[in-house]
Amino acid sequence: MPSNDRRPPKVPRSTLADTLLERLTEVYAAAADPARARAMTAYMKDVAPFLGIPTPLRRELSRAVTKDTPRPSEADCAALALRCWRLPEREYHYFAVDYLRRHVSRCSSGLLPVARHLITTVAWWDTVDLLAVHTVGPLVAADPALSEVMDEWIGDEDLWLARTALLHQLRFTSATDTGRLFGYCRRRADHPDFFVRKAIGWCLREYAKTDPDAVRAFVEAERGSLSPLSVREALKNL
Repeated sequence: MPSNDRRPPKVPRSTLADTLLERLTEVYAAAADPARARAMTAYMKDVAPFLGIPTPLRRELSRAVTKDTPRPSEADCAALALRCWRLPEREYHYFAVDYLRRHVSRCSSGLLPVARHLITTVAWWDTVDLLAVHTVGPLVAADPALSEVMDEWIGDEDLWLARTALLHQLRFTSATDTGRLFGYCRRRADHPDFFVRKAIGWCLREYAKTDPDAVRAFVEAERGSLSPLSVREALKNL
């Protein structure tokens, strides 16, 4: 099982990643819009520069980039994601997130250190939340032993790892490990950061679609420790 290693993962060799990156940088750069880029950068609090490609166009270009390419191996996925993350513009990071989401079923627990690096590097909600739900979540579902790593992440001082631990079960529905879900919420209930408090409410609200009585009972029992934001988000649809 991968440890909670903070060292940047090594980039595997990958001919497929070479091909995709060559195509990607060519078509994305050609579609750049400097005026739109300034607005997008400001909207995302200057976490990273943007090329200025609107989402519908970016997805269209991404389909052209991946057209007629073979299905990737785990090494291909890791190489592509890590190399995209080395590029400054945020659209390249979005491409990596979407690619991992599409091909996570071809990956094993060995990809988790790569996901950790992406979550903690140039970190903001726009990439972290998708990685949490659509990469980390499926990896844990496929290998329940990775839950022990989530037990480490929930206590990490990096708020984005804590948020990921809270959100990784968001799509688990009836397969949710409720002991961990409620335990994680209880453990980080006094966290001072908005993004962790919001995540607590969000994961509870989502699980309430499966078991509303359990969420209602948990919130009532823990109302004294949960932040008003967490309570409000958890009970929004109840």
